[in-house]
Amino acid sequence: MTAATSGDRTLHILLIEDDEVDVMNVRRAFQKNHIANPLYVATNGLEGLEMLRNGKVPEGRRLVLLDLNLPKMNGLEFLRVLRADPELRTVSVVVLTTSADERDKIDAYNLNVAGYLLKPVTFINFVEVMATLNKYWTLVEMP
Repeated sequence: MTAATSGDRTLHILLIEDDEVDVMNVRRAFQKNHIANPLYVATNGLEGLEMLRNGKVPEGRRLVLLDLNLPKMNGLEFLRVLRADPELRTVSVVVLTTSADERDKIDAYNLNVAGYLLKPVTFINFVEVMATLNKYWTLVEMP
């Protein structure tokens, strides 16, 4: 039985982030907010695509938290490839970045992201952002 047919509502979250401190902050914020969703980590867009394609991030309900400033394949390049792939184009993506560049925001939304969030400077604010995101993905009906 697949996750979709078994009624499994688990949301598998792929964090694509190359900064170890930010990865640690996401993990800590998940713990502080008692977010039990499985968290998978890729350090660049190529690795993220590979994880989605080879089942390292289980099929079913998946959400990508995406940094834009990445080595090898940046976030916008990742989004272009993701949206062009018939198997992956419906995966929900929330951009979580330090880039306040208006062009990046426009490009990301044109590539159908569910949201664009600026990384908070303090850990307390980061915890609040993760709590808000958790509420969002708990309330929103995702395929």
